[in-house]
Amino acid sequence: MTLDAFRLEAESLSRAVADLSEPEWNRPTRCEPWTVRELLGHLRVAVAWLPGMLAAEKPDQAEISAVEYYRPDERFAAQTNSARIDLARDHAAGLSDGAAVVADFTATWQLVDDRCRAEREDRVVRTRHGDAMLLSQFLLTRVVELAVHGLDLADALGRAPWMTPRAGDAVTELMLGRDWQNTLRELGWDQLEFLRKATGRQPLEPADVTRVDQLGVRWLTLG
Repeated sequence: MTLDAFRLEAESLSRAVADLSEPEWNRPTRCEPWTVRELLGHLRVAVAWLPGMLAAEKPDQAEISAVEYYRPDERFAAQTNSARIDLARDHAAGLSDGAAVVADFTATWQLVDDRCRAEREDRVVRTRHGDAMLLSQFLLTRVVELAVHGLDLADALGRAPWMTPRAGDAVTELMLGRDWQNTLRELGWDQLEFLRKATGRQPLEPADVTRVDQLGVRWLTLG
């Protein structure tokens, strides 16, 4: 169940950053210009869209899947990315310290988890980009956010990744399909290596590019 993957990954992230020092909150991340503090602010913002989506009018039917959500259009344009960066920085700046950032993030994902558990499995929502999606499919995009940016946070802090198996499997299946385990074997990568390479966190070697082309792997467009 996607909602379980969301909850487990959000819990793992909350635990991982619960005791950071103020200098650690100010460390830079690969997601420039965000610091650790601002990147967690971004994740809070990314999760916080859901209550408003659930309160809005329900679309008649889903039109977009999680894979189609990551299509290369204006949602990943420079202007949109700039607004996304500013929103996260402004939100993080409004909180007093690192403890407040963690508390805010935790309260937000817990609220979202509670609200989503009260919804029907076939609930359709409309995203801020105008896409009508099954709630479960939009939640999958939030698992992507938590899992992939969790790698960014762990790297910035010099820690081992805390990605949960449920989230790792959900994101890998989104990218490679249900036969993802066999595809990983053919690529010769473990799951974490795949996720790093597929999201630009680790460079592709020439041999990697050849294998990817041969297997017809399609990367998602990520902001």
